[in-house]
Amino acid sequence: MEPQPVMSSVDRLASLDVTSPSYVIEVVDLMLGDGALLNASDIHLLPTASGMEVLYRIDGVLQRAGTLPRSLLPNVVARLKLLANMITYRTDIPQEGRILESDSEVERRVSTFPTHFGEKVVIRMFGGMRQFQRLEDLGLPEEIRLALAGLLNETSGAILFTGPAGSGKTTTLYTCLRELSTASRGGRSLMTLEDPIEVLVPGVAQAQINQAAGLDLAVGLRSMMRQDPEVIGVGEIRDLATAEVAFQASLTGHLLLCTLHAGSAAGVIGRLEEMGIEPYAIISGVRAIVCQRLVRRLCICARATDEPAELLGLDLPSAWVTVGCTQCRGTGYRGRVLLAEILIPSHPKLRRAIRARADVGRLEEIAHRSGMVKLSERALQAVRSGLTDPAEFRRVLGISTSPTPSPD
Repeated sequence: MEPQPVMSSVDRLASLDVTSPSYVIEVVDLMLGDGALLNASDIHLLPTASGMEVLYRIDGVLQRAGTLPRSLLPNVVARLKLLANMITYRTDIPQEGRILESDSEVERRVSTFPTHFGEKVVIRMFGGMRQFQRLEDLGLPEEIRLALAGLLNETSGAILFTGPAGSGKTTTLYTCLRELSTASRGGRSLMTLEDPIEVLVPGVAQAQINQAAGLDLAVGLRSMMRQDPEVIGVGEIRDLATAEVAFQASLTGHLLLCTLHAGSAAGVIGRLEEMGIEPYAIISGVRAIVCQRLVRRLCICARATDEPAELLGLDLPSAWVTVGCTQCRGTGYRGRVLLAEILIPSHPKLRRAIRARADVGRLEEIAHRSGMVKLSERALQAVRSGLTDPAEFRRVLGISTSPTPSPD
């Protein structure tokens, strides 16, 4: 069955009074409300020659909701800009803003970008992050959850979270901060430096980057060190200057939590070396690297199949595949499953390999032989158990899906 468009505000526009002064307000409220009800992570408003396409990103995949009349485009964008405290009359530059409502638990970040047919708008919804209050809420593999829980009790070192955009690494970082804040009951000083602040966490002093005022990540981290923090959260390490200050903090009695873009846990080590971080600093400063992905969970309407053509090259005798029903809106999926791998650089063989500047492939091989369960193996287990299907495996992890054989 082909995925069906999601039911949205577009379907209910006909019930609104177009002559009402509040018509555009009601249109925007309907879209924002539907985004929250559908647990969408993003709402896309894409201007075209004929109108404004409305799309919701649900479980990591964009789904079309419908098309708004082109005549609504300027007023809808202006309304969103007004809510997000942006400059309404500037349509020629990218802008970012934030919608903060005291009576809503959903935080929203608005981004506009000028295109040929008008301004494209993306609204990021952060309400879903609030459901993850403790580590057990994330659905991490048990051995990774236990390892991470133990590492959060450390007083120094860095825990790095990696994965592509949309992999949930920021959600994991925020959940760790909530875990620390709850467990310490105010007994530990927790601070973050973010760009931007996505979710407010009680008990954590959160600061936002302000490039215009000269407050970048490196400057902010240096100043934060004088605030007597015990735990420091960093939104993302992007350059050598930030990495050097962050690792200095991790080596001088601070627990550092941060994200970094890389394709695998071993890839983080390669990325840090490319930035200019010396192997000894990586070995001494990094406690663990968690790499993760999110795959869509099969709906209860899925069916088993043993047709090899439907298994997309995976070495499996059978698998579950999507069907589609009203509960999953015809997509075949409901919710997502977290896949993760954890690399501990303190393992003797890994330490030697890092010191010798071994390439990423070699580091991954050593980590696997030292007990790390790779993401591809986690994904294969999820397919075998019927949590997801081969198509989702391939979409998230790519065409090359053969996991490394288990060590002898």
